[in-house]
Amino acid sequence: MNKQKQYEMLYIPSQFGMIKVYIYGFKRDGKTGRVFIVLNGIKVNGKGIHKKQTLISTLTKFNEKIKA
Repeated sequence: MNKQKQYEMLYIPSQFGMIKVYIYGFKRDGKTGRVFIVLNGIKVNGKGIHKKQTLISTLTKFNEKIKA
């Protein structure tokens, strides 16, 4: 059986360019997943169980990184 990786992609326009968000995993309750955010060579990733919380915490880390 051929297993394929599935993920979600979000594109968020900003004044600095296009923010690309890749979301892997989170298939069932309790399964871990990963969130990757990329903008102009700046990369941030997060790992967690809850999709919404992981996305928000990763976006918060990304925001802190671009402010610095």
